[in-house]
Amino acid sequence: MQVVQEFPYEVVEESHLWIKMPDGIKLSARVWRPQTTERVPAILEYLPYRKRDGTAERDALTLPYLAGHGYTCVRVDMRGCGDSEGLFEDEYSPQELDDGVAVIKWLAAQDWCNGNVGMMGISWGGFNGLQIAAFAPPALKAVASLCSTVDRYADDIHYKGGIMLGENPAWAATVLGWFALPPDPEIVGDRWRDMWLHRLENTPCLAEIWTRHQNRDEYWEHGSVCEGYDNIKAAVLSVGGWHDGYRNTVSHLVENLSAPVKGLIGPWNHKYPHFAVPGPQIDFLGELLAWWDCWLKGKDNGADKFPDMRRWLMDGVAPAVQYDHRPGRWIADAAGKPSDVLSLHLVGDTLSDTMAPVGRQVLPDLACGQMAGEYFPFGFGPGELPDDQRQDDLRSSCFDSIVLEEPLDLVGAPKLQLKLTSDTSKAQLAVRLCDVHPNGESTLISHGFLNLRHRKGHHANVDVPVGSEIDVEVVLDQCAYRVPDGHKLRAALSTSYWPFVWPEAELATLELHEGTIMLPVRETTDGDEWTFDRPKSASPRETERLTEGRESKRIVRDVGLGKTTQEIESDSGLLRDLNINLVSGTKHWEEFSIVDGDPTSACASFAWERHMSRGSWSVVVKADLEMTVDADHFFIKANLRAEEGDIEVFHKAWDVSVPRE
Repeated sequence: MQVVQEFPYEVVEESHLWIKMPDGIKLSARVWRPQTTERVPAILEYLPYRKRDGTAERDALTLPYLAGHGYTCVRVDMRGCGDSEGLFEDEYSPQELDDGVAVIKWLAAQDWCNGNVGMMGISWGGFNGLQIAAFAPPALKAVASLCSTVDRYADDIHYKGGIMLGENPAWAATVLGWFALPPDPEIVGDRWRDMWLHRLENTPCLAEIWTRHQNRDEYWEHGSVCEGYDNIKAAVLSVGGWHDGYRNTVSHLVENLSAPVKGLIGPWNHKYPHFAVPGPQIDFLGELLAWWDCWLKGKDNGADKFPDMRRWLMDGVAPAVQYDHRPGRWIADAAGKPSDVLSLHLVGDTLSDTMAPVGRQVLPDLACGQMAGEYFPFGFGPGELPDDQRQDDLRSSCFDSIVLEEPLDLVGAPKLQLKLTSDTSKAQLAVRLCDVHPNGESTLISHGFLNLRHRKGHHANVDVPVGSEIDVEVVLDQCAYRVPDGHKLRAALSTSYWPFVWPEAELATLELHEGTIMLPVRETTDGDEWTFDRPKSASPRETERLTEGRESKRIVRDVGLGKTTQEIESDSGLLRDLNINLVSGTKHWEEFSIVDGDPTSACASFAWERHMSRGSWSVVVKADLEMTVDADHFFIKANLRAEEGDIEVFHKAWDVSVPRE
């Protein structure tokens, strides 16, 4: 990545600025300004992730660069997080969104602003950028939303296909400790400790809230912009990555927004595209500048005429848990451009051109799913991406195509339609589409899930009539993947997929009667249909590495107990920010276990330890959470502890049960 140190404008940083909300609470902002007397647009990034330490590294690479090209960049800590006053309630709460609208109004009214505001952000900031845009604040003219979603229930970190994700309690454990850290005494002064203790006392255990809402009710409808796409008036640049958990949003926005919208999706993980892996990285800051120049400065630079969808078409390669680079090519399409549909039928153990009875069962195997990889690959260490699928294939009902005589480009969302019967009233189905190599290796292309009680929609459960034939459709995630000639396609079906999703309380056997998988096929292309410049950035922040980090992942099989355990450990090491002399570091543990034949043995546990210090001042926040189940309930146990120096100053515990709906 090319580091750029000279910009058209000199950049002045303001490390802290208070922005007062209508109710008197003040939010803390960090600001990068271009040195100029002219009025310039403002770009807002609005997050709970602590601007002083949590996002400082990526902010340094990105926001000074934009400021140096004539934008005032404002990074705001949300209410109750980082250095801001008030209390955090929940993700995307009405208060959070109201505050965001108020911040935009405040920015537009400043004498240095030309009245135009843009919002940018990845993940949380990508979400609330869209959600705030749905309120249509007049000053908000453009949004850059990365790795986000339009549907908080169906396509977020909580539920997928109506099934609870393993990441639902994992994310709750993350939030429990992260947002309980104190404000920096250098920012808020001597009141930091009172603010911290008040924050700790009021830290919510969100695992209980998210687990109580097991269907798509009003709780999830709030903040789901798919409830009213036309509410968004700002121009939207939607960006995603094929190795990220949010693969579907780009196409949803491009196909449904009435506001100006462009889509871009590369091979990346959950990171900004100028430093994400796998490569190729791109000059994403150049893309952002083109977008802001067009919509915030009114320049006729052609950004509004970019192709509606620019996607990295990945070449079929051997499975690996980590890639530095993913070979392929850039393709460019108009919105709604129809793909050809290749329909293959499930017959025996094949994917056939001819419809016939399937004649197969999908038998339960709770050890299926260990090769899934992380829901959110962050590039922190090895083991995050899906491994060779053969182990999971052996535990699934598989249907293979003939060997391809020429390459096949799959671009879009595959769909599987089935007629089946179940021997239980509650069952789930996991569907994987794989690329089978000549040597037998199996690479995951896409997957999809369905709670069979949600076959008629996610708002209510409809039991499966035992022994009666039902029709179901499973929509798999979006993909752009070239299956090489000489390879085969494989559809793999299972009735559980732990720990990616939580298993049903009973083991289910499905009898398949008819089945068709519909594959979105694009005409093959040679070379790139679009090109990007090499990635650039501003200078990285100045740090000193005090201790080294590490990460490990283990899958342990206890043959005697029939128990499979997945263990993840990470330690970021300690890092000192040389500009503010703040030392920070994080340790993290996860464990998922299950016993053969007993879906109620599923257990997930998580622990986080977060350290902050400066000189003699030192604090540690520890959070742990465990979720277990029986036939009728989810059980959640959690602890939040805080230490000042070597003394524990706070401890709160939760022990709740939530009925399984």
